[in-house]
Amino acid sequence: MADNSFSAAFSGDRNQGFQLANNSGRVDVNYYTPQSVQEPRPRPRSTVPFRQDDDFVYRDTLAEIHARCAQSAARVALVGLGGVGKSQLAIEYFYQVRDSSPETWVFWVHASSKARIEEGYRKIAEATRLPGRDNPKVDILQLVRAWLCDESNGRWVTIVDNADNSGVLSDLVGDILPESANGSVLITSRSREAAFELVGENENILNVESMNEGYALALFQKKLKDHDNEAEVLELLRDLDYMPLAISQAAAYIRQRAPRVTVSKYLKDFRRSEKDRASLLSNAVRDRRRDGRASNSVLATWQTSFEYIQTDQPSAARLLSLMSFFDRQGIPEELIMSRYEEADSIVDFEEDIEVLRNYSLITLGVENDVFEMHRLVQFSTRKWLEQRQELERWKEMYIAIMADIFPPGSNTAWYAAEQGSYDEAEQMDRRALDGREKVLGKENSDTLTSVSNLALVLRYQGKYEKAEPMNRRALNGRETVLEKEHPSTLTSVNNLALMLQYQNKYDEVESMNRRALNGRETVLKKEHPSTLTSVNNLTLMLQYQSKYDEAESMNRRALNEREKVLRKKHLDTLTSVSNLTLVFRYQSKYEKVEPMNRRTLNEREKVLGKKHPSTLTSVNNLASVLRYQSKYDEAELMNRRALNERETVLRKEHSLTLTSVDNLTSMLQYQSKYDEAESMNRRALNEYEKVLKKEHFDTLTSVSNLTSMFQYQSKYDEAEQMNRRALNEYEKVLKKKHLYTLTNVSNLASMLQYQSKYDEAEPMNRRALNGYEKVLKKKHPDTLTSVSNLASMLRYQSKYEKVEPMNRRALNEREKVLRKEHFDTLTSVNNLTSVLQNQNKYDEVEPMNRRALNGYEKMLRKEHPDTLTSVSNLISVLRYQSKYEKAERMNRRALNDNKKAQR
Repeated sequence: MADNSFSAAFSGDRNQGFQLANNSGRVDVNYYTPQSVQEPRPRPRSTVPFRQDDDFVYRDTLAEIHARCAQSAARVALVGLGGVGKSQLAIEYFYQVRDSSPETWVFWVHASSKARIEEGYRKIAEATRLPGRDNPKVDILQLVRAWLCDESNGRWVTIVDNADNSGVLSDLVGDILPESANGSVLITSRSREAAFELVGENENILNVESMNEGYALALFQKKLKDHDNEAEVLELLRDLDYMPLAISQAAAYIRQRAPRVTVSKYLKDFRRSEKDRASLLSNAVRDRRRDGRASNSVLATWQTSFEYIQTDQPSAARLLSLMSFFDRQGIPEELIMSRYEEADSIVDFEEDIEVLRNYSLITLGVENDVFEMHRLVQFSTRKWLEQRQELERWKEMYIAIMADIFPPGSNTAWYAAEQGSYDEAEQMDRRALDGREKVLGKENSDTLTSVSNLALVLRYQGKYEKAEPMNRRALNGRETVLEKEHPSTLTSVNNLALMLQYQNKYDEVESMNRRALNGRETVLKKEHPSTLTSVNNLTLMLQYQSKYDEAESMNRRALNEREKVLRKKHLDTLTSVSNLTLVFRYQSKYEKVEPMNRRTLNEREKVLGKKHPSTLTSVNNLASVLRYQSKYDEAELMNRRALNERETVLRKEHSLTLTSVDNLTSMLQYQSKYDEAESMNRRALNEYEKVLKKEHFDTLTSVSNLTSMFQYQSKYDEAEQMNRRALNEYEKVLKKKHLYTLTNVSNLASMLQYQSKYDEAEPMNRRALNGYEKVLKKKHPDTLTSVSNLASMLRYQSKYEKVEPMNRRALNEREKVLRKEHFDTLTSVNNLTSVLQNQNKYDEVEPMNRRALNGYEKMLRKEHPDTLTSVSNLISVLRYQSKYEKAERMNRRALNDNKKAQR
């Protein structure tokens, strides 16, 4: 029988099958599949998609990351605002790990979505050449997880970047992040809640804040190397909140557009308007060390968080919207909780606060019932609202809260004025006044409160002519509705008195102050706190008019009453101590002033703490007294302490902080440390111009301070320019005969005199003197100073016959108004002595010199600079009279005292 068997063999990767049309015998088919090839085990490598940043600036957080991640099965999270530098820290950590431990695997996983997590894990599978990774049906997460759990694979670090969405991560935590002894996980997240789900313990969460000034400056200088004006850079960094992304973007913007764009121009554009600021912050310069799918602009980076909160918890987004209008460093809980959205409960409020804190959009202030926000976060929130066409709605809500939340008798303007937002404060008060006039009537008590509030904000802006009628309306209304001695009426009396004081209407002010005091003594008790406040107000007015004896008596009364009713350590008692020291200081009674200042400071440190604003005011007061006594070293230390503490507790641009800047500047100027003093002066001026307006009084005072600094450095052209600027602004805002205006006329006259421009200086001096004589009295200290200034100008022109009578006038009046040994009196003695010496009237010159010397020795020390100057003057007179032996003895004394002063 025929053999019908058939045999076939197949091999190779095309071995697909076998076909046979017709066969009656046996068929044997053998398949030979190729043997699987085992891939060699790869050396440890990384999947980090970013190159190392040559401009990276070390931060303390990096050392903490190393320490935490070195622990077994570590899980550490970096949490902070978008753009604060979390990913940059993670990248730098990766490169340092690779440098120190090349045998460690480092993996990078973007966690913004489930798809991106899987994408990251596929890259891990490729890097480790996991078998089965090409199988489309394989669970890639489980495949990689199994590899991570296998300790034989060696040490590994996984960086999970942008783990912001807890909804994406909650189902994957156990799947993607095994707790393996040979591995550690570093997470970056904007959400503290999401980070907590991944690490499980709060102590494993590291908060990443914006940079400090030093690190921020180092980063900017690395990004923009060709810029040497550090002062301008520091200003820009402050405006950018020391935020790394904002700093990098600003540097890139300037670098790409140089030389047309400089730091100065960028800063000017940034401050010009909110529109320009938004444009600059929206500029997205590509950064290859940021996720390519993420925005590189500051505004867009934060608005991603806003959108997520809006979707996930709308009530929290509403709360954020409202908070963006408050003072960023003082958002009171009671204001936002009471009205932020009436449909939401208190529980919802707490949850919303927690959401915003989780995303680092707000932080707790020094007190737990006050919140703070970054300047740029607030700005970004408002721009986000503008894009959503909701800006006006929330602005109106803020204004309504500020107008209505304060009870009658308080100042609505106070809060906005604290921010320097005077236009907004005025708008707020006018709205409150209009509403109350319509609903309650023009003479209602609450309406009159709104009138007073509007007067206050007008006064803050220097709009005295508009504020005074409002104060008078409030007073007249309360006298009609209430009684003349009603406490609210007397408060209106005080308010009007203060308004008149700003306009130098001292006679009427004193009358109003006495009325308020008499009324309170009648209605209340003599020791009542409000009565003692009136005592203080009257005392200040008496000081302004150089009525020091009565002012001292009134201050002693207030102090005695407060020590009886309250206790010696009570804050109001300490205020009275400060007020009394001020009178002593005006009288040059420094031996009494310093111990009283030290008492006030010591007690406030005990009662309030070393960093309380009132304590720091006492620090400044003591520094001032020390400066007058030429104790410069201790005075400078006190000034620096006040400034440092205010920068910490308040903000750098706060008015009290800037006052401390001015005080320290003055101290440095006295010590001839002109470079640092000028830098401090410029800082103060820049902050005033930024926070307030260019024509605001505090800004113009800062202009005057800088002018004085230029004058000390003999930079006369710059000084004259600044003087003229200040004078022009004062003449616009105030009247030509206002005291502030007259002071600047005197300053300009002095400046012209230094430049020997006598023809222009003399009429300026005469204008100032005529103004002082009209506004003040002929015997007022400021008037007498103006007399002395004119006399000095005439002496420079050798018009001695006119100079001597003017010097004698100034001396005679100062002896009457002040004491014979008062500083100003002794200055007049010296001035007259100089004129007499120019006329060779030595018989009268010598006794005048001796009188001045004796006065300085009583008030100051023998080695005090003013005392030594007086010694030199006397030596000069003795030599002119050929009294050489006496002159030599005085000269030896001066040398010895000078050596003591230098020790």
